Amino acid sequence: MKHLKYLFIVLVATTFSGCGAYNFTGAAPVDAKTFQVNFFQNNADLIEPGIDRDFTLALQDIIMNQTNLNLVSTGGELVYEGEIVDFRTTPMTATADPERPAAQNRLTIRVNVRFTNKKKESDDFEKPFEFYYDFPGSALPTGSVLNEAVKTIFERITQDIFNESLAKW
Repeated sequence: MKHLKYLFIVLVATTFSGCGAYNFTGAAPVDAKTFQVNFFQNNADLIEPGIDRDFTLALQDIIMNQTNLNLVSTGGELVYEGEIVDFRTTPMTATADPERPAAQNRLTIRVNVRFTNKKKESDDFEKPFEFYYDFPGSALPTGSVLNEAVKTIFERITQDIFNESLAKW
């Protein structure tokens, strides 16, 4: 019976010994302590006031919530910068009713991101991230519909940016 106790201890120790660097948020170990998110200017043809600030804050929030990195305004070891390059609403499903030409509309936002890792230049990238939100054709992309759409889109885009830059998925 004593041997079974030791065997159990050895099994538990070896099972969990490989988990030292595991992070429940999915972030890979990063050799950095600070990050900065520069203001993402809205350069889209259609300007929606405030989304540039909202996106910048959403990106800061996801990194702060899913890592132990410290946010700095200058001199960050990891730097996120870019611009909102597209903000558009398009009809997705047509109707036969001339009063209501679309049964469903889609709001799409695209953000161009430049990521710089001053500790590991091979991690640097520049690429667009895009997502969409579908809403009824009878609704206008204003007020609560717009707020929900932008929130949903920014949650997805910021998670994709996080995964690309820190989680290495």
